[in-house]
Amino acid sequence: QVHLQESGPGLLKPSQTLTLVCTVSGGAITINDYFWSWIRQAPGKEPEWIGYMSWDGLTRYSPSLRSRMVISRDTSRNQVTLQLISVTPEDTAMYYCTRLLLHWVGIPDWGQGTQVTVSS
Repeated sequence: QVHLQESGPGLLKPSQTLTLVCTVSGGAITINDYFWSWIRQAPGKEPEWIGYMSWDGLTRYSPSLRSRMVISRDTSRNQVTLQLISVTPEDTAMYYCTRLLLHWVGIPDWGQGTQVTVSS
């Protein structure tokens, strides 16, 4: 029922700011008890949780990226946005928007993902 669609630039140069938008249809991002998490995965590496926005607007970030990222939302457009500043080639990965219930109940919903490549 719910559909998540990531969008943003596929190619960036080092030092630029990455902005990714997760547009949600079939369910409001404000529905109680859902978390909207950004996850990324580089080739040959484990998936990495990088941050979330809760249904009521609270945020939490991975300690390794906390100083460089911001998750925000636009409830009128039903969108969750990721900003990552000062990108480096180590930020190259597939980026996914996901939805999961409080206490990890049920199966997560995933977007199809979007590839981000940082290269000079």
